[in-house]
Amino acid sequence: MTPLGNLLGLPRSVEAVAEFPCVQTCGGSQVGSASVPALRYRTRMPDRIAESFASSPRRHRLPAVLLGLTLALLAWSAYRPHDYPTWALEVFPAVLWIVVLIATYRRFPMTPLLYGLTALHCALLIVGGHYTYSEVPIGNWARDTFDLSRNHYDRVGHFLQGFVPAILAREILIRTSPVKRGWWLVLFIMSICTAFSAVYELIEWAVAEIDAEGSQDFLGTQGDVWDTQKDILLCIKGAAASLVTLSRLHDGHLRTLHGREQT
Repeated sequence: MTPLGNLLGLPRSVEAVAEFPCVQTCGGSQVGSASVPALRYRTRMPDRIAESFASSPRRHRLPAVLLGLTLALLAWSAYRPHDYPTWALEVFPAVLWIVVLIATYRRFPMTPLLYGLTALHCALLIVGGHYTYSEVPIGNWARDTFDLSRNHYDRVGHFLQGFVPAILAREILIRTSPVKRGWWLVLFIMSICTAFSAVYELIEWAVAEIDAEGSQDFLGTQGDVWDTQKDILLCIKGAAASLVTLSRLHDGHLRTLHGREQT
């Protein structure tokens, strides 16, 4: 850090990158010239691993691999599902996720953490669409093995409905808004996830109004009259769990991504 940087109280991540002449005067007369660093903000890489990641074409491999695996799973899911109307309703959010992330990859790439979580969420939706949530084999196995009251596969889905969008909301807010890390950021993220879950429940209600008999597989209530409230609560719990467990890891991914964008 230069003396001028110390005088101005600039952080150590601010580096001197150019110089320009400055005339020194004494009593109004020119006595010489000196070099004063022209300062520009440039965020340093968090570490060497981040630097190598930023400059390597391998950074594109993870999204490509995840996309290929997700599309392969989608193709499998489309082959002789339980019924195609339910399948279309269940996998539509996953297809929408995929289209948006592909469309924004060059202009607004996301962190590897978010791409991984998105692939996991899409996989759960796609498998649920193939079997319907109440008939997914692993859920039936857990029900029978542990003597559960129902197939809880849909409960896992609603937990992820908060767990994954929480990181998405966090990433967008941190990168594009003036909201700083702290309780306000947490409040905004929790509100977004809760609203998202509520809108999804309204969509389910609309589908039930349109086709009461045919929508039962899509709704997956399995006779629980409080299914909607429990789904929203699970979404809230998922969002809270995501912020508690992944925020520090997410910050590291954001620093790496920021370093890559500076190169």
